[in-house]
Amino acid sequence: MSVLLSVVGVTKAFGPRPLFQDLSFELRAGERIGLIGPNGAGKSTLLKILAGKDLPDSGTRSLRRSARIGFVAQDDTFPEGLNILDVMLEGLKDSIEEEHDRETQAKIILGKVGFTDLEKPAHLLSGGWRKRLSIARELAKQPDLLLFDEPTNHLDLPGIVWLEEFLRSSQFGYVVVTHDRAFLQAVADEILEINKAFPSGYFRTDGNYETYCQRREDFLAGQESLRDSVANQVRRETEWLGRKAAARTRKAASRIDDAMRRREELAELNDRTSVSGSANLDFAATGRQTRKLLTAENLSKSMGGRKLFDGIKLQLSPGTKLGLLGPNGSGKSVLLRTLHGEHQPDTGNIVRAEYLKMVMFEQGRTALDTSVTLKKALCPNGDMVKFRDRQIHVAAWAKQFLFGPEKLDVLVSALSGGEQARLRMAQMMLQPADLLFLDEPTNDLDIPSLEVLEESLSEFSGALVIVSHDRELLDMICTEVVGLDGEGGAAIFATVGQWLNAFMAKKQRQEKEAAKTTDKSSPKPASKPKPKKLSFKEQQEFDQIEAKLLEAEELVGVFQAKVQQAASSGHQELAKACQELEAAQANVEKLYTRWQELEMKRDSSS
Repeated sequence: MSVLLSVVGVTKAFGPRPLFQDLSFELRAGERIGLIGPNGAGKSTLLKILAGKDLPDSGTRSLRRSARIGFVAQDDTFPEGLNILDVMLEGLKDSIEEEHDRETQAKIILGKVGFTDLEKPAHLLSGGWRKRLSIARELAKQPDLLLFDEPTNHLDLPGIVWLEEFLRSSQFGYVVVTHDRAFLQAVADEILEINKAFPSGYFRTDGNYETYCQRREDFLAGQESLRDSVANQVRRETEWLGRKAAARTRKAASRIDDAMRRREELAELNDRTSVSGSANLDFAATGRQTRKLLTAENLSKSMGGRKLFDGIKLQLSPGTKLGLLGPNGSGKSVLLRTLHGEHQPDTGNIVRAEYLKMVMFEQGRTALDTSVTLKKALCPNGDMVKFRDRQIHVAAWAKQFLFGPEKLDVLVSALSGGEQARLRMAQMMLQPADLLFLDEPTNDLDIPSLEVLEESLSEFSGALVIVSHDRELLDMICTEVVGLDGEGGAAIFATVGQWLNAFMAKKQRQEKEAAKTTDKSSPKPASKPKPKKLSFKEQQEFDQIEAKLLEAEELVGVFQAKVQQAASSGHQELAKACQELEAAQANVEKLYTRWQELEMKRDSSS
């Protein structure tokens, strides 16, 4: 593959310390790369340099002549007062001269990414559809290489799955900055990590994210072994050099120079290994063993004249880890806050155990006082915090969350999103809880912090309810999930994948029914009927399949109710009920696939 873009010796700094320095690598046509790194490593800055939107302090960026680069930023901004089609035409005005050609290209791309109403004002779009429009605007320029900065931000899980499928089927190469591990696993064939823990400032390996993790672990283990070996050599050389001067004069000058170089090598290795730490998250449970911490019966809630959920039945016990899933706007956060007590259900009731201790992580970290310093936020009174009956100095407590002493006097408003998330978790950890409520806790966290959060939540002995788009974390920690369909329906599922399959299958059925309704309402020119291509046996199957589908879908409803009932009966009963539900859903999918095959065959001559 030919080289599209290369950087040589690129360095960028904000303030006295560089984000990265002396980076050199190439990007070739068709490569699909996941770009990762800890918070503050400079991933977004590097992406802007690659896109030509920012300049390095030193080093060079070289783009192959005639190569086209697209860039999708984290925040999706459009000129005011434009509708969806206008945004596309505005984006193409410098690359396509003819107005008719611009409009044709815009409409083709908008259709590919799912837009139907092209006259809708862009400012009325939801976060997920704004992201789709940003992607469409860059796709219309027909890039050879497309650069994405956190493209899953604002996308719900169905939207993320759509983006995965779209990227996997694309013809262009891309570089994706993301902390979403499941998304990385799905779309990247190569991983590039920006991190000062590596000798060249980055670590690059082909293979998917899982392969990368193993190779990274092997590399760092080898680097640690090398550090230990060099440390031993330096210790021996230091002992010898510390002997009497006469002995040192017999030592060859070159050996003394080697000893000095070893010391410098050890200092560099120590510096690299010290930057690969992660936050120390450890949520404290009260140890309470009350079986029914929270029980919800037949909850329903409507907002703005739209039903969000109905008939929800739950029981939360120690060890229950419940995930809330659904498309954007389906009411996940409302359900979480209803269980917490901030909202009252329209119908149904919630019974909480007496003296129940609940702790909430709010989406957007709204509980933080951004006007105070980090030190004040961590420790409002004095210099000591109390954690698990231990007194810890605020500087030591801050260090556990990767805050150095220089950060203590910084205002909370000046902290990055990831730093604010770690601060909020530090505050929560000082409050022992029976029940944790977590609303999008993974936003702005880098992968090392996500892994620590995942481990901490897995070990939490109380109950928790979590809203998140991070499938990897949900699959690792959740004992069950509640899936909202965005139309008022809700059901319990065993895994994120099971809910996604059910949701996407329902969406496809609705689209199929809508298409059939449109076809029936559209007048068709009379034509001479042609013989059907279905055999007698296939025609009999086609005539019966709709009734079989109705029966199969009714059975899915029966098993969904069974899962709801099993939710309060223990994990074994729930697992069995979920398996039965999954088998029933698979049967519905099988019947729908066969129906489509027969219908296409029948209609091919009509």
